[in-house]
Amino acid sequence: MKQKLLLLLWVLATAAQGASLDAGTALPQELRPLQQQSQAARLAAEVLARYHYKSMPLDDVLSEKIFDQYLKTLDAEKLFFVRPDIDQLALYRTRLDNAILEQDLVAPFAIFNLYARRLAGRYGYARALLRQGFDFQQNETYQLTREKNAWPESEAEVRDLWRKRVKNDWLRLKLAGNDDKSIVATLDKRYENATRRIARAKSEDVFQIFMNAYTMAIEPHTNYLGPRAAEEFDISMRLSVVGIGAVLAEKDEFITIRELVPGGPAMLSGQLKIGDRIVGVGQGEGATLTDILGWRVDDTVALIRGAPDSQVVLGVLPADAGPDGKSRRVSLIRKKISLEEQAAKKSVQSVMDGKALRRVGVISLPSFYEDFDARKKGSQDYKSATRDVARLLEELKKEKVDSVLIDLRNNGGGSLTEAVELTGLFIDKGPVVQQRYARGDVSVSRDTKAGAAWDGPLGVLINRGSASASEIFAAAIQDYGRGLIIGESSFGKGTVQSMINLDQVARNDKPKLGELKLTIAQFFRINGGTTQLRGVTPDIPFPSVSEALRFGESSFDNALPWMQVKPVDYAPGRDYKPVLPILTARHEARVKQDKDFQYLQEDIDEFRLQQKKNLISLNEAERRSEQKTREARLAAREVRKDAIAGAQAIVTGKPAAPGKAGALRDDGLQADERNLSAELAAENERKNARDFLLIEAARILGDEVGMLKTGAALAVQLKQPAR
Repeated sequence: MKQKLLLLLWVLATAAQGASLDAGTALPQELRPLQQQSQAARLAAEVLARYHYKSMPLDDVLSEKIFDQYLKTLDAEKLFFVRPDIDQLALYRTRLDNAILEQDLVAPFAIFNLYARRLAGRYGYARALLRQGFDFQQNETYQLTREKNAWPESEAEVRDLWRKRVKNDWLRLKLAGNDDKSIVATLDKRYENATRRIARAKSEDVFQIFMNAYTMAIEPHTNYLGPRAAEEFDISMRLSVVGIGAVLAEKDEFITIRELVPGGPAMLSGQLKIGDRIVGVGQGEGATLTDILGWRVDDTVALIRGAPDSQVVLGVLPADAGPDGKSRRVSLIRKKISLEEQAAKKSVQSVMDGKALRRVGVISLPSFYEDFDARKKGSQDYKSATRDVARLLEELKKEKVDSVLIDLRNNGGGSLTEAVELTGLFIDKGPVVQQRYARGDVSVSRDTKAGAAWDGPLGVLINRGSASASEIFAAAIQDYGRGLIIGESSFGKGTVQSMINLDQVARNDKPKLGELKLTIAQFFRINGGTTQLRGVTPDIPFPSVSEALRFGESSFDNALPWMQVKPVDYAPGRDYKPVLPILTARHEARVKQDKDFQYLQEDIDEFRLQQKKNLISLNEAERRSEQKTREARLAAREVRKDAIAGAQAIVTGKPAAPGKAGALRDDGLQADERNLSAELAAENERKNARDFLLIEAARILGDEVGMLKTGAALAVQLKQPAR
């Protein structure tokens, strides 16, 4: 009782303090926990204590870790809270375990409510600064990242931080060619939108943030997913959803159609186009439309999705109509939409090896997706990454490719089963990965199907964003000597997660408690090593910016340690050691002449220097000088790209598109502030940009093919098992 009284007094005190920051700043609504959230927290705690790979009691020690993780999630750059706030919040440092076990989540919600008030106050102050303007002749600097800094000691200190932040926002827009009037309008809208977003937060949002602070305080890859987040995860794995086939985005309080999915009801109807704004949603013919102006995208999507073959009615404001224009009703029948953009795709890269042309089949795999439910039910056509890749391999064989490259860049993983089965497409029967559980017992997952779908030359392209299932696949290919691993060292995630449906545990009929993505094991390579922390080291490395970034498993303070288990019996195939020096030498000779690789290294060096400085000037003359140097460098690059495009135009007979160096320049805008057509054009340009890393990976494989074709003795050696 005394604890709750102290909490009440503290809430009242901080509310008054927050309200006094800036007169006229609207304070967000106080959020409170729901009964089912307290139940979900307690049930999750029981599951974590019993089944997590890294057993940690929910006590005061863990409470402190949760507290720190929660604050880091809310205010990583230390721009909202001040030291007196943190001192007051310290009351809960060792009480968050009690909040979970006693099913009383008032404390974490009180912390969030204070954060929301502080955020509203800071952005209110930022908007007030816009009326004053800035002197850009002063010699001031702005710190880019403050994660390692101490909390600001006072309101005066945090206000000075925000003054510099707003000044930098203003200067970026000014350097991009905007006048003061448009700058004020843009920034005022930006800060207003930030305040509006926090005002639209729901108790579900707060609970998910807090629960992830809890789960990630134990280990980085254990997560809580609320009912809506769990459904989105399921969609990403099965690559299908029931809806109208439209990708939506929030633009100036309007829910705007950003993309129409080919073959979906929205596109087939001919009644909708990109840029149209949805202002109302109803269910069934003659339905009264719910006004959704100012809604969040996820809330709108929830209304639009529904049962297959059911009707949804949209109120649509045409793209070319003004904000006060007349909307029209559009009726659509919901259908199952296949998300093919997120599925495996193939292409063919033709590269020269001397005078010989080598054809390298490329399969890009964004994730290791699998429709778990459909497979469990015995469906014959369930969605599967392995099935899709097997089909693409057959197509590439008919196209008579010389080699195959599996592109796993930024593939964050997915189904462990798919990783094992995909490996089986390239090896004969054998072990693929080992799993060690909390008790110390180790199991081995194997490919049990004889033969391989592709037994020719193979490469795997990875980067720092290749994680988990990607690392299992790449490691197995490397251990078997089945193919070349090319690119950056991978993420370093060596843990296995399982989805636990809390509603099933509680035997609820309807989803309300969410799910846990729970770390249950650590995986190991068949050679006994693990990708944990170290990742998969490529046979032929590419320049990497990841060394300068805190990105990857090693960036987590509480990641599991690297360790080894006993290797399993397996029969390695080819030994690449004899050819790696030759392939590497040819690669290095090429990239020394490749301007794109040189530009990449320049960008990496510049980024590292900027990261080391961690400061940016707020003096206009100095920034313009830096801008001039940067734009001259970009212009030189564009001249080269235009020359290449012109040469290609002569060969193909098609006119070359003009260079667009402007797409690489800083316009000072955030993503949701850009014109939709310009944003889509820039995105399309990025997609169509020369993928020089992929091209070089294909050239490496072309070199290998040439060596196999011309060196019979070497070919025999490569095909012999290592001894």
